[in-house]
Amino acid sequence: MGLTLAEKIIRSHLTGGEFRKGSEIGIRIDQTLTQDATGTMAYIEFEAMGIGQVRTERSVAYIDHNTLQSGFENADDHRFIASVAKKHGIYYSRPGNGICHQVHLERFSVPGKTLIGSDSHTPTCGGIGMLAIGAGGLDVAVAMGGGSYYITYPEILNVRLTGRLKPWVSAKDIILEVLRRISVKGGVGKIVEYSGDGIEGLSVPERATITNMGAELGATTSIFPSDGVTRRFLAAQGREDVWVPLAADPDAVYDGVIEIDLSELEPLAACPHSPDNVKSVTGIGRMSIDQVCIGSCTNSSLFDMMKVAYILKGKTVHPDVSLTVSPGSKQVFGMMAELGILDTIIQSGARILECACGPCIGMGQSPNSKGVSLRTFNRNFEGRSGTKDAMIYLVSPETAAYSALCGYLADPRELGAMPEFTLPDRFRINDNMIIKPVDESESGLVEILRGPNIKEYPETEELRDTICAPCSLKVGDNITTDHIMPAGAKILPLRSNIPEISKHCFTVCDRDFPERAKSMGNSIIVGGSNYGQGSSREHAALAPLYLGIRAVIAKSFARIHRQNLINAGILPLEFVDPADYDTVSQGDTLEISGILSSIDGDGIIPVKDAETGKTFMTKCLLSDRMKNVMKCGGLLKFTKQSLGSEV
Repeated sequence: MGLTLAEKIIRSHLTGGEFRKGSEIGIRIDQTLTQDATGTMAYIEFEAMGIGQVRTERSVAYIDHNTLQSGFENADDHRFIASVAKKHGIYYSRPGNGICHQVHLERFSVPGKTLIGSDSHTPTCGGIGMLAIGAGGLDVAVAMGGGSYYITYPEILNVRLTGRLKPWVSAKDIILEVLRRISVKGGVGKIVEYSGDGIEGLSVPERATITNMGAELGATTSIFPSDGVTRRFLAAQGREDVWVPLAADPDAVYDGVIEIDLSELEPLAACPHSPDNVKSVTGIGRMSIDQVCIGSCTNSSLFDMMKVAYILKGKTVHPDVSLTVSPGSKQVFGMMAELGILDTIIQSGARILECACGPCIGMGQSPNSKGVSLRTFNRNFEGRSGTKDAMIYLVSPETAAYSALCGYLADPRELGAMPEFTLPDRFRINDNMIIKPVDESESGLVEILRGPNIKEYPETEELRDTICAPCSLKVGDNITTDHIMPAGAKILPLRSNIPEISKHCFTVCDRDFPERAKSMGNSIIVGGSNYGQGSSREHAALAPLYLGIRAVIAKSFARIHRQNLINAGILPLEFVDPADYDTVSQGDTLEISGILSSIDGDGIIPVKDAETGKTFMTKCLLSDRMKNVMKCGGLLKFTKQSLGSEV
């Protein structure tokens, strides 16, 4: 029986565990990336391990999230990250060089290699044939120290693409169609692997758009083969020497198959407030709009900008619409200027933003009250834009640009014939904003520069056999990490200061939660299905840890967040019978007993509700390694204890 593409890469990087579905496996990590919103804490954790130089083939620190410097905090974090990178063997991408996923795809991605990043959209590099996985910052820190990265051996879902896209239908519509079919929970525990003759007509940037939004499926990662299209892209980047052909075996066996005929797709939009609330543009109709934002790590490539410029050329943005455009990297920005694209977009009345994440994480460009905003981004969670009552729709760059001209949601197919858009044979190569680290022999001379906003990793404690504490918060299904630990220009600068940022924890759901949890000392959170979906931010575990959360009981967890809870020493429990969720009320005192013997046994742990007198069962199925992590009080303590053997 043949292997899938993902299985081939996993097998060649396997460091431990059984090559069997559902078992925990360790894989060797070739590359890591961080961004500044998660990077400061990741490097605090790396320093705490006491390791000198990174032990990966390439680690890169990017500054792309907290680029709005309205106070000293972000600038201090950037300075800290730069000094850590210089000292410990990490490449440093300066502010303005671009969004981590776009730059990494251009300058560092290698087919067949493994990459983990402290950002959930790290799978972007799956568009070039990497096994690229989003993870919490502590997992990335361990990998930088040479440690394996552990995942549950996933199922492999094959999405077979056939045919060709019709004019003005795009890669964004492909991934929205996948989301429409299987939902934000449909990829949990899976790797999505693309194949079929339809992929031949998709450029690397288009493939990267699809793998980027695989994160919204809850998937471990998504991946495309490495073929002639991949080779041409790498050659244009001056990196053809790293290309290798990669594909699944002809007799590979998948755990599921989805067939999509590209010729049948039409322009789609994800409606508020979830990426899987997908409808056709024509089905939604001519909805008036207030704002259009083009960019983010999903759709900010030169290929996207070429289409946008063609649509806008010689025209003016509708007077009732604010249009912003964010190029994904300095390379894209420079090429736009060289090809005349930049001037075309400027002349249309668009506002050009810097090469950064910006509006996607609520860092500026928040819509007006109850505003309707079309965005080429990957998430439209309530409040993520910075305006809680805004209505955010996720669309393709083609739909976004045409709608900006019309003043309402419009079908780009009305543009008629579409020219053929082709990427240049050679991109502008200028890596002068990527700073190399000093030689290891000089690292001792480098001073680590810390600002007053940079605080230490919060203290954890060993796992207790009994936890008896009140339920400080009960929330529903699909709670995102944006609910738990909001982003935005006011809160993101606090990412290196857990005591301060914890004051904003869960305030989207309950303004009084931080003060209530802190006053309780220890407490428990109860949640619904898919708890912790969305961003990989470990702050959604660290802030609750600081506030005294000792356990979270949910119907189910998103992959990265569950691991972040374990890394922080917070017990993740799932209802054996989801109906028991309805019997628990906020304020109930819950007694979780026999924890240590239960996790060493069948993983079934009883929970008694003192208010109702009812006892219900929960489960916590952990690998032997995870058990030891939990017992130690989290991954950082476990790693310190393990430094004598393997990190």
